[in-house]
Amino acid sequence: MNQMKNFTKGFIKENPVFVLMLGLCPVLAVTSSAENGLGMGAATTFVLVSSNMVVSLISKFIPSKVRIPSFIVIIASFVTIVELVMQAFVPALFEALGIFIPLIVVNCIVLGRAEGFASKNSFVSSLVDGLSIGLGFTMALFILGSVREMLGAGSIMNFKFIEGDGILVFILSPGAFIVLGYLIALSNRVMKSLYKS
Repeated sequence: MNQMKNFTKGFIKENPVFVLMLGLCPVLAVTSSAENGLGMGAATTFVLVSSNMVVSLISKFIPSKVRIPSFIVIIASFVTIVELVMQAFVPALFEALGIFIPLIVVNCIVLGRAEGFASKNSFVSSLVDGLSIGLGFTMALFILGSVREMLGAGSIMNFKFIEGDGILVFILSPGAFIVLGYLIALSNRVMKSLYKS
């Protein structure tokens, strides 16, 4: 039951984008389409879950002076795996996400969960935490990308549902800020109604 409670926190109470507002650089940069948001979220989730598991297993053996550099090396190893797999199997998505795949190494969500949670908790708890936060991040990117793609291109997951073009500003950088602002406001409203005292 406790693990289930921990699992749902990444979606609602501690959503990294809508509540904690962490890792906003890739959130704003890659979500011009739902597919890009889903790809970035999946890559980040894999790195988050994998690094959390490894950190929870070896944190007791790492001297405190080199904890952060050690965690960065672990995270970078999994980012390299993601990068090579995406380059081999989904080259178009790899090209679309560009520099933001290697930048997962310094994403504050991944490093923060490794230092703040995985290094102090069990293997199973770290796995659940990584999955929860990663899926919450993926959900946020997918929603943001979907809204921007629908408004900006009149399509969803490259399926065109209106003729002609959408409102171009939503595909561009200002559109990311506008849509994210409204989604955060909506999230706050939902949170207040769910958790009102």
